[in-house]
Amino acid sequence: IMERITLFADLILPLPLPGFYTYRVPFEMYNQLHRGQRVVVQFGKKKIYTALVYRIHQNVPKNFQPKYILSILDEKPIVNEKQFSFWEWMVNYYMCRPGEVMNAALPSSLKLASESRLVLNPDFNKNYELLSEKEYLVAEALEIQKKLSLQEISKIVEQQKIIPLVKTLIEKKVALLEEEIQIKYKPKKEVCVRLKEEYSNETELQKTLDKLSSKAYKQMELLLTFLQMNRFTDAPQKHISRPKLLEKAGASAIQLQALITKGILETYEIIQTRLKDFEHSISVDSIILSEDQIQCLNDIKESFKNKNVVLLHGITSSGKTELYIKLIQETIDAGQQVLFLLPEIALTTQVINRVRKYFGKQVGVYHSKYSNDERVEVWYKILNTSNDSITEPYNIVLGARSALFLPYSKLGLVIVDEEHDSSYKQTDPPPHYNARDAAIYLAQLYGAKVLLGSATPALETYHNTITSKYGLAELHKRYGDIELPEITIANIKEQSRQKRMKSYFSIELFDLIKQALKNKEQVILFQNRRGYSTRIECNDCNWIPQCKYCDVTLIYHKHANLLKCHYCGYSTNVPHECPACKSTNIHTKGFGTERIEEETAMVFPGVNIARMDLDSTRNKYAYHQILNDFEDRKTQILIGTQMVTKGLDFDNVSVVGILNADQMLSYPDFRAHERSFQLMAQVSGRAGRRSKRGKVVIQTFTPDHPMIQLALQHNYTAMFNQQLIQRRQFNYPPFTRLIQLTLKHKDTDILNAAAAYLTHNLRLLFHKKVIGPEYPMVSKIRNLYLKNILLKLDKDGQVQKHKERVMQMILEMNKKFSSVIVSIDVDPL
Repeated sequence: IMERITLFADLILPLPLPGFYTYRVPFEMYNQLHRGQRVVVQFGKKKIYTALVYRIHQNVPKNFQPKYILSILDEKPIVNEKQFSFWEWMVNYYMCRPGEVMNAALPSSLKLASESRLVLNPDFNKNYELLSEKEYLVAEALEIQKKLSLQEISKIVEQQKIIPLVKTLIEKKVALLEEEIQIKYKPKKEVCVRLKEEYSNETELQKTLDKLSSKAYKQMELLLTFLQMNRFTDAPQKHISRPKLLEKAGASAIQLQALITKGILETYEIIQTRLKDFEHSISVDSIILSEDQIQCLNDIKESFKNKNVVLLHGITSSGKTELYIKLIQETIDAGQQVLFLLPEIALTTQVINRVRKYFGKQVGVYHSKYSNDERVEVWYKILNTSNDSITEPYNIVLGARSALFLPYSKLGLVIVDEEHDSSYKQTDPPPHYNARDAAIYLAQLYGAKVLLGSATPALETYHNTITSKYGLAELHKRYGDIELPEITIANIKEQSRQKRMKSYFSIELFDLIKQALKNKEQVILFQNRRGYSTRIECNDCNWIPQCKYCDVTLIYHKHANLLKCHYCGYSTNVPHECPACKSTNIHTKGFGTERIEEETAMVFPGVNIARMDLDSTRNKYAYHQILNDFEDRKTQILIGTQMVTKGLDFDNVSVVGILNADQMLSYPDFRAHERSFQLMAQVSGRAGRRSKRGKVVIQTFTPDHPMIQLALQHNYTAMFNQQLIQRRQFNYPPFTRLIQLTLKHKDTDILNAAAAYLTHNLRLLFHKKVIGPEYPMVSKIRNLYLKNILLKLDKDGQVQKHKERVMQMILEMNKKFSSVIVSIDVDPL
């Protein structure tokens, strides 16, 4: 009966292609293939890819002859049913492709690199008589050349369709694909030593020791050291590492080999984890909550009875993390898993240390600064495979947005800290998902609860609480009744005119920094622009260097002495003279974190200064080092971009300076004022977090700006109400759903024609809800010109249908303008 059944599999390929691709399952794989496994397939004429089994069925494709699956890579599925449901939702909601979600979800080490080459199987017995003529020709060529590409094989046998031939060569064990389809993840292995079974008897062992003592004293010493290590090792499996044994015994590899040759000892390999284990040092019961925290914790639990999502709106330093830890303990006591999301790796570093003090080795960490192999190990630990090295699964996963995609089995609680943060939004490549919103759907799949935490919630989130969609719990007091920082507004327009500025520091900020350093206190300076200066400019003709691939000014980085593009990464040397007028009168204009670092060192000599921005934290351990040095008070002044605003907790910071608030306020975006308030409130919250009230100086050219005045008053509610009125008036979220379509092409004429065509079709359906097409602020990136079309859709229950119509219109446009790229961003930030 089985022979009559023909099985097919719908696969997800790691490519930005619509839908799934159907392949035929070879008969010998019928009992081995399962949904969620990785397989190797040929796609196109020459390429070999790793694909993921989405569905197995018996439906014969009507319009094409499916190719065979070449091999299975996993014994068990690596993607579970809940993950597939999550991926399906992401495809539909964010209007992306299954392959794009697969690429975002799987660690790169679980995806294979393919060069589509064949190599000779080392086990081939060279029995050429069993081979056909063409098989013999390929085998003979492999003997000589060692490796052959599919194109080379095609030339040897003089035929185009060579995959069946390749498949037969693999089945006959003549050749292998595995040498070129290399599995990137390789387990870390360690060679260990153990006694041969026959020497486990003490009598036999004693005879052997006596024999060695007279003839091979060094070997006897080595064996005694092994026995001692085996007796006192704490490991339950008693794996004795070969290198450690040789080091402890002071013996050579030759002496160990002699014991192996005599059949007394034997070596074997174990798989070692690359992940560090941490023991917990503090009990969760030791956390003493204030009355306000106890009340807030009760409010959260009460809200969870009726709501799946609760917002914890707690001002900076109110003790939100302690509440998180209490809820985590309750969740893992109930036998469930916890996902703790954070927006920045910088913040992850500090929170990891705090959470691990309470939960030790139960905490897994997952973010982009981990190596590919480390991320795969976390994946398998969550999957809870039978791998010997991965025995205890993580109960708590702490990470950035990519941690959403791990294979959870019993998720009970999702915490999204600093939920307002724009870093939760994936910008490039697709899918353009928001981890906060995606986390809410993921939790729904598992029946888990979601706690969103922030001192300055996103406007949409807070609106969901006042409309009773989400629950709300609030903390209005700082822990220990510490006062909110005292905020001073410094009018740098007036002080610059009066020549009272000290470099980039107002009189108020300069005096406060001076006093803080005198008191051995620490300072944080916030400047939301990295690099040395925003540009260089010729003073004679006003020439400014531009990126050759993007429509942006190049930023000057003094440390590297290069001009860099922050969009495509292009860099070039600083010119000695102006290429336009040949003048050497070239000067830097504006300032970034690098210049602030240099100027601060000149204004406050002898002070230890650190800088935390994208440039200074490229190294895997850079965040950890910078933050540890600041926490240990080795650094007195920390200068940084948005990274320093996000929930970092330092008990000795008394002064915070915001060097140019106007940069944020003047950004052409409907969220600019909301974000500016959030940044000012968040960075202000870093000051005065323990025994004394902190001080904040906001430097601005517009001291009367409404957002600056509201930040001065710490008045989130007033900011929310003011912004909500404007959003309602101009039809922006939370009252509408935004979809931004970005069209890209190297030719502006083709781009304009395609944009006009698509806009016309969209307006036939959506009328005035279509805005554009318009060139964005940066209208050219990586040699492609851009044009944006914005859709404002009503939240009327028809959004999914509207998305399907939009996708159809894009497909119709692509038939006419096939070379135009369309990027879709649902809920753009």
